[in-house]
Amino acid sequence: MTRLIYLSPVPWASFAQRPQKFVDWFHARTGSDVLWVDPYPTRLPRLADLRRPRPSQNLATQAPPPWLRVLRPLALPIEPLPGSGAINAFFWRPTLDALARFAEGHDTLVAAGKPSVLALAVLKRLKNARSLYDAMDEFPAFYNGFSRRAMARREEQLARQADTLWVTSTRLQQHWREWRPDLQFVANALDDSMMPAPRARDLQAQPKVFGYVGTIASWFDWDWVIALARARPRDVVRLIGPVFQAAPTQLPSNIEMLPGCHHAAALEAMRGFDVGLIPFLRNDLTASVDPIKFYEYRALNLPVMSTQFGEMAFRADAPGTFISAALQDIGALAESALMLDNDCAGALEFAARNGWKARFDAANLLP
Repeated sequence: MTRLIYLSPVPWASFAQRPQKFVDWFHARTGSDVLWVDPYPTRLPRLADLRRPRPSQNLATQAPPPWLRVLRPLALPIEPLPGSGAINAFFWRPTLDALARFAEGHDTLVAAGKPSVLALAVLKRLKNARSLYDAMDEFPAFYNGFSRRAMARREEQLARQADTLWVTSTRLQQHWREWRPDLQFVANALDDSMMPAPRARDLQAQPKVFGYVGTIASWFDWDWVIALARARPRDVVRLIGPVFQAAPTQLPSNIEMLPGCHHAAALEAMRGFDVGLIPFLRNDLTASVDPIKFYEYRALNLPVMSTQFGEMAFRADAPGTFISAALQDIGALAESALMLDNDCAGALEFAARNGWKARFDAANLLP
């Protein structure tokens, strides 16, 4: 029976994302145990790290289930520097020994959701294990200078060495297919078990609600959101989520700011929207992003208005999807989105096709 070692890009005790959904799927399909390895610092520290708010535990995943054990490897924040692996190997010895004991005598899959020196060390230590690199971001884009170049080298090593390479976006597919023509495109998805029933929107109700649920950070396009609010002054633009990047100017009075909430509450809040928004900047950070909220909006019978970034740039012809290429087109796109007919049956079919279980099953990773 196959066991899983998952080297995660996010802590287990964080908002459930693709990594948590992957291990849930693996256990459901195999009944096997999982050893989850929380991330450690893979860049040099910055002064801004001291000012970064800690994630709210109210929004985090609950305690690990009985079949999953969480390891938190110790490491000095020196990874980009030459020789950092040799220094941190001293701190990693207990973790590597625990992984070896977990894998001993078992068919084992090592899955990495982020490049790191530790991930490469695990592949070297567990030579008989099968391996997967699930490339879900352009990780070097989150780094600067020497750290960025070091991350790019580590990612190339991991992508070459892993038995299987998954990519989550067209941009990543284009980037990696020269080195790995055998890669698989495994897009993001939604948790169909959590989705509430789609609501038939009242096409006559006023005012309309243009809504966004998610983190508001450096990738958030405030100019686009403000332009939408000014184009629809009698309607409401509702933003729900933690704010790490404040608006650059005073907001129009029809923009509502609400705090973040649990996933179930967020989905219920989406049901009150008339249009779902994905207002992200177009830059290196968003070039490979396939936003999960796109799938959730469409599964709730919502038209989607999005800026032209990442995987959304390839969805101009997708049903119910309205892609904005410039501030000047926002008013017309908003009008078109509000005219979209209800199709709750189609929304249910969309959710069934784009659930995490269906997505991972189709990849044929397990025997």
